[in-house]
Amino acid sequence: MSRFRQQALLTGCVLTALLTAAGLFVTDHGINPHVWLIVLAVAFLGFLALLDPWTRRRHNAELSSDEHLDAACRALAIGLQSQWNEEVRSRGLTDPDVLDLHWLAPELDVSDEPDAPPGRSDAVVGAFERQINRRMVLLGEAGTGKTTVAMLLTCGLLDRYDGGMVPVLLPLSTWNPAVEDIRTWLTRRLYEDHPALRNTELYGSYAGDLLVEQHKVLPVLDGLDDIPGHQRADALTRIAKAFGNRPLVLTCRTAEYEQAVHLAGPLPGADVVEMAPLDLEEVCAYLRASADSVGAARWEPVFIQLREEPDGRLADALSTPLTMWLASMVYADTEAEPTELLDRGRFPDARAISDHLCDELVSRAFGNRAFAHHAKTTQVWPRDRARRWLEFLAHEMRDRDIRELAWWELRRSVGSTWLAVLGALVLGAIGGFGVAWLMAYSITPSLAPITGLVAGIGVGAAALTASQERKAKPRLGIWRSLLLVPGVLGLAAGLVFGALYGLSAGLVVGLGLAVAVALRFALSSASELSQASSPQWTMARDRIAVWTGSLVLAVVFGSAAALVFGPGQTGMVGLGLASGLMLGFALAVLHLRWWWFTVARIWLALRGKLPWELMVFLEDSRKLGVLCRAGACYQFRHGLVQDRLAEHEVTTRSATQVLRSPFSAKATSEQ
Repeated sequence: MSRFRQQALLTGCVLTALLTAAGLFVTDHGINPHVWLIVLAVAFLGFLALLDPWTRRRHNAELSSDEHLDAACRALAIGLQSQWNEEVRSRGLTDPDVLDLHWLAPELDVSDEPDAPPGRSDAVVGAFERQINRRMVLLGEAGTGKTTVAMLLTCGLLDRYDGGMVPVLLPLSTWNPAVEDIRTWLTRRLYEDHPALRNTELYGSYAGDLLVEQHKVLPVLDGLDDIPGHQRADALTRIAKAFGNRPLVLTCRTAEYEQAVHLAGPLPGADVVEMAPLDLEEVCAYLRASADSVGAARWEPVFIQLREEPDGRLADALSTPLTMWLASMVYADTEAEPTELLDRGRFPDARAISDHLCDELVSRAFGNRAFAHHAKTTQVWPRDRARRWLEFLAHEMRDRDIRELAWWELRRSVGSTWLAVLGALVLGAIGGFGVAWLMAYSITPSLAPITGLVAGIGVGAAALTASQERKAKPRLGIWRSLLLVPGVLGLAAGLVFGALYGLSAGLVVGLGLAVAVALRFALSSASELSQASSPQWTMARDRIAVWTGSLVLAVVFGSAAALVFGPGQTGMVGLGLASGLMLGFALAVLHLRWWWFTVARIWLALRGKLPWELMVFLEDSRKLGVLCRAGACYQFRHGLVQDRLAEHEVTTRSATQVLRSPFSAKATSEQ
């Protein structure tokens, strides 16, 4: 639905619920409740008919036209521009003294084009647009700034967007070449990150598929090296075949790309450039500028060592933007002493230095009140527990070979059977208790146990079914009808309650259920693409759907209780409201990702794997520089940080298992 129709439906549903409840308490003024409810029900169904997309199914079921796709491109560009510009600002890439990255033509023979001219990150858009085929491959070692340049290029192209291809930056770590075609994967990611593409009223049917098929999306593919080595050459072949000579951006580590090209051949028509190591004077200037006068003085012995050994281990370690940024963050604290890096015993090579900086980033970021105040976090997180939580997340992500942390994917960290059983038991108990509680004070209290049991089993069974993940597909059949589905479900519930408690009770329950179903329809998906995606925004949509549906059913049951027991018995009306709120919650969350995320989060928090306030912790970790945001997902600031935390988690787990082993004491004594 368009935003106007969505807002109209939300307003109409809330107004109908309020009028239903209000009309029942003015019967003393000569208003017949039966007439009031019948007129209201007919008016509500007529209102739904005006907004029903199913009545326009022939128009909406058609494939997206050129006008539809142009509108989708413009809206997608607006949303992505807001999203990536915010992330660029949060990473400090808009600061005046930000480091300017350089690239050169690689010495390796990995391109079928002449050597590309050298360039700089502040002019990456111009360099890309000057390329004849607008195809670029960014190479470099870990931490040299490939992803940063790709992000700056994406932002620059979006800022200049005036029609044509929309640049979409995606990590290749979520693609499995053996299972999925690259275009199928790209289409799936578009729908996952931008669910409003399924809005058939605004963008027609299969808009995401056609955006990829008609080459209206410019793929900025980050991290070919994140694909397993035995699949990398095949992945490069599939990318080359899928996009032909169309514009494309690809990033990869140098050695991994050379191996893939050796087996699959170069990417046709692409300029291949390699990120250049930083000049030592640039390193010194950056570290000096990032510290105050006292901190800059503490760096001077390190600067002297860099000049004396320009090819040494320290210069090698600090020659990448990542390790240089890590060093500036770790030694920003006046208590930290950068001269410890001169210790050859502790840090014999560049790898030891980078590992130390990754470890210290987490140690310095958490448990530091001054740092937390500067970053404007919500609280000061305990250092040891924060490290343990991040290590768990890093280990889970490594096990699934991903670089993105989507909050709705947390359910994968809990066994699917456990998750389904836990979620079904809780929802069944809530829904069953709500019904039984109300029935215990009705005119048939003897039916309360059996009614509550049946309701609980029904809700639990529905929850078990809903726990199975399904791929959302655009549908325009009867289940997309605003008029028929709420009407049929409302009629069925109304007949049951009408037979038990009278006409007015049946009308109230039936009308209330119809309103709840219509609300679920209105809140089930985003209406427009121009809204920038974020973890908080995607979760907020689910929460709004939960509590809106819950409150509507609370009003329905409260009104029904008023009819059955009389408006004067306010205690019973309150009981109806409370019971309706519980049943409404159980029904509203069934098919929402927020519920299954909540079940997984609570289960993992009880086991000490994650904090109770997980989303707050993740956002604070982003403010502290440990995580970053990519649309609706979080990422570790760099793959090296994630890999280091995952490696430390495995080491800690192995040590714990050894200590708990019954043979550990014996083995220790024998040694």
